Amino acid sequence: MFSTEMGSTADGALKIFLRPETAQGIFVNYMNVQKTGRMKIPFGIAQIGKAFRNEIVARQFIFRMREFEQMEMQFFVKPGTELDWFETWKTTRMKWHRALGFGDENYRFHEHEKLAHYANAAVDVEYKFPFGFKEVEGIHSRTDFDLSQHEKFSGKKIRYFDPELNESYIPFVVETSIGVDRMFLQVISASYCEEQLENDMRVVLKIPPMLAPVKMAVMPLIKKDGMPEKAREIIDNLKFDFNCQYDEKDSIGKRYRRQDAIGTPFCITVDHQTLKDNTVTIRYRDTMEQDRVAIADLGAIIGKQVSYKTLFAKL
Repeated sequence: MFSTEMGSTADGALKIFLRPETAQGIFVNYMNVQKTGRMKIPFGIAQIGKAFRNEIVARQFIFRMREFEQMEMQFFVKPGTELDWFETWKTTRMKWHRALGFGDENYRFHEHEKLAHYANAAVDVEYKFPFGFKEVEGIHSRTDFDLSQHEKFSGKKIRYFDPELNESYIPFVVETSIGVDRMFLQVISASYCEEQLENDMRVVLKIPPMLAPVKMAVMPLIKKDGMPEKAREIIDNLKFDFNCQYDEKDSIGKRYRRQDAIGTPFCITVDHQTLKDNTVTIRYRDTMEQDRVAIADLGAIIGKQVSYKTLFAKL
């Protein structure tokens, strides 16, 4: 663990240790979750939190840091089934990564030859960063080591009673652990593009729509003739469903470029025809293609693209 000191003065400082993973809090409390949630095995507990590593050299931007955000899930299973569940989670997690749309060829598994003392199987999901294939997620079969050690040293039984087998046992655990900072770096490095167009260079972040911070931008073609008011009306109708931006400064082309640079998937343009028939032009970030659609259909069109249901349907 990462050791440091806490105190207002050096003489009175206490030596403390910062956690190297978020998992142990789950193990200590898993019985509380199981009983209050009336959970039956198999079930999982997931959480996110700070973790710390005593890295000698922090490097590669935010890929390797001493302090980072970690998301972990501990999946509790019946002893003897852990390796089957390990394979299941390997498949599921790889599908999730590939569903982001950054290219199946940019992902691979790295099987561990040397296992941690608590594990009987381990694999990393690696992504091809600009600096090579690197780990973004670890999947481990941790056996019953953590729970049995907590039971041993606490003196408190933390066994699960299986009503189907009519017996109590310490569950085995399959863990998936993913670094939030590394995933952020992966998304940004995979999304950043410089495209040479006919007249200029376009910088665009092709962030998956469900991850894009700003989902849509609404732009009046000109700042008069009722177009700004109509654009504001569209935003007022959609702002509780999507994070929207309003932009009326500069030419429409420059405004498109600004939204491309921050990864906004959809740009909505209000023009003279809008005032006649309540239709707008919707521009798609990645292809720069444009369609004429009814204002009433915007919510459904954008909602389908930015919904996590679209992502999960690929799993």
